[in-house]
Amino acid sequence: MSTKVAEKAWGYRHIILLVVWGLYLINYLDRIAVLTFLPYIKEDLNLTTVQVGWLGSIFFFGYALAQFSAGFLSDKIGAKKTMGIAITVFTGVTFLTGLVQNFTQFIILRLGLALGEGHHYTPAIRALADWMPNHEKGRASGFFATVFGFAPMLTPLIVTSIAVAWFGGAWRPVFFCLAVPGVIGIFILWKFMHNTPSEGLAKGVVRQGEYDMIVDSIGQDQKITGVNYSTKLIFGDSKFYLYSIAWFMQLMIYWGMTTWVAFFLVTAHGFNIKTMGILAGVPYAAAILAQFLGGIVADKWFQGRPRIVCVIAFLGCIPSLYFLGQVPSGSITPLVILLALCGFFINFNWGVIQSYPSYRYPREIVGRAMGIANGVGQFGSFVSPMIASYLIITNAAGVSDFSRVFFFWAIAAAVAATAFFFLKEEAIDAEPYKIVSEKKLAS
Repeated sequence: MSTKVAEKAWGYRHIILLVVWGLYLINYLDRIAVLTFLPYIKEDLNLTTVQVGWLGSIFFFGYALAQFSAGFLSDKIGAKKTMGIAITVFTGVTFLTGLVQNFTQFIILRLGLALGEGHHYTPAIRALADWMPNHEKGRASGFFATVFGFAPMLTPLIVTSIAVAWFGGAWRPVFFCLAVPGVIGIFILWKFMHNTPSEGLAKGVVRQGEYDMIVDSIGQDQKITGVNYSTKLIFGDSKFYLYSIAWFMQLMIYWGMTTWVAFFLVTAHGFNIKTMGILAGVPYAAAILAQFLGGIVADKWFQGRPRIVCVIAFLGCIPSLYFLGQVPSGSITPLVILLALCGFFINFNWGVIQSYPSYRYPREIVGRAMGIANGVGQFGSFVSPMIASYLIITNAAGVSDFSRVFFFWAIAAAVAATAFFFLKEEAIDAEPYKIVSEKKLAS
């Protein structure tokens, strides 16, 4: 099979992409379900608004810490084993969430869920770096990013429908049900996932033509070449710090809004559980289009300068977020339009922003680069829900004003746009940081 044909043909790399996508959908089902039920968990456990903010934030504190070990494990033991650990842990914690009785228990479970799910994202990105040729990275990353739209769009609708149809509106039994997809995910990972194309070739699931095409594009994997790179490569690159700042702001906006959108719809606009379940998915319906479109645009029109997609996305976030916070209660049409615009612009850059390390660094070090950047970035996810809880103004009638919250996120978008404007995509000179293992070469 020729390289030219292999480029166009369906290959095992696409199965890997679907597996990574599907497993992350399961990951998001668990975490978004908690956020969807926050208004009702608050009432059931008699929590304050600030405590709700801490429940949203504390998850990302554990998630941020997990990124550093996730990056190390992804490079050391491979994507498959690291994801296996992650899925097993977060599936167990999801089941236990249905048994929670108080704020302290919930904090502990949120940290447990964070440590499990925190070891999933980095190996997923490492898998894409190992399997996707350079000319497909934008599209592949854009397709993977659609899970960040599909899951938040579908989860509120699914879990609220289950709660209403099966359990009379009760939220606890839903978490017992959500453990089932996790078990299915563990089987899919074991059955179909392989760390590298060379493993797939050895096991007969990858054709020689596809393997040659991938290797011609991104090089042999470390087990064959014996080549690795010092982590000093990352810390010595000034652009990495700009990237980390932008990633911090991206996650601050995305997870801040995702944490509070259900609460915003219920307490600021007075929607019931069924209507909220539908409207909470509006930003993410727009996100699906934005995420896939962003990857295509980066590959087709901004090849060599994909950061421009990120600049456009963040600039679009600024007015969309600001005006969403100004919509008066009862104005459904502008509310829906602005929810969709926010969802579009917040997610338009996912394909580029998460694949940036694979443009800039050798793939042997992508796991560490993504782990460190995501670790820093997830502290943005940590502080955002908590800060928002202090910015929300609730009147005596229990109606909330979120205008200051959305203004805060608009400022974050402006900072991120500035950081990405000064970034560079061209591959860094990694030769001075190369480490060659003679033992691996000899074997």
